[in-house]
Amino acid sequence: MTEQTNVVIGTLRTLHRILQQLGDLKERLGRGPRMAQAYQANLVRLEAQAVALHDQVKKLRVATDAKQLQLSSNESSLEKRRMQLRQAGTNREFSALKEEIAAGEMTNSVLEDEIIEAMDKLDKLQAQVKEAEAALARSKNQADKSLAEIAQQKPLLEADVRRLEQEHRQAEEELPGDFREHYRRVVRGKGVDALAQVTDGVCGGCHHHTPVNVVAELMLSHPVLCKSCGRMLYLPEDAQAESRPAAE
Repeated sequence: MTEQTNVVIGTLRTLHRILQQLGDLKERLGRGPRMAQAYQANLVRLEAQAVALHDQVKKLRVATDAKQLQLSSNESSLEKRRMQLRQAGTNREFSALKEEIAAGEMTNSVLEDEIIEAMDKLDKLQAQVKEAEAALARSKNQADKSLAEIAQQKPLLEADVRRLEQEHRQAEEELPGDFREHYRRVVRGKGVDALAQVTDGVCGGCHHHTPVNVVAELMLSHPVLCKSCGRMLYLPEDAQAESRPAAE
């Protein structure tokens, strides 16, 4: 291979490394806002759960208080009926009061059962409220720590991106003029997926077979794109050594 081919291969290899590093850094930078959105969505969900449980507790407590007031009112009415029963003047009046008292006691028995059930449910709901509030507090703490780390790492990652972009621009200048413009068009279209190394006749990007004539074009330092994935191809570092027996 010519010296120019060696330069092109070495430069494309360097550019590929830089593009991969830039892709990783930009992915990490983009991950920050996505994580922030995920944390915020989780906090909103946990807050909604806690509020809903608080509302259930409030409504159940109001309903339970109303039943207890009803029970107290019913007991007062029953006590009056019992006094009237003791003062009944006729058997008919006695029987009617007796039936009213029995019906009232049955109603109160049902109310008592409902109150006990409601108070048991209230205890369970209050326990769920504490669990929800604890989960919300843990989530807020985790979000604060993670977002602080993201904020701390962001300027460092941005500095690395600027450094690598500068290295990328400098490395591009090592390519021959026409080759460089061709390379830039591919990068504009495919970004970090612009390059792929040909190893054992296979494109490193899509793993499709690369014809022999394409390898020959690469050895002549011609810009060649993979017909399957559109990446710009380049040969591995040991391509020169591999080509010597054929040349001899």
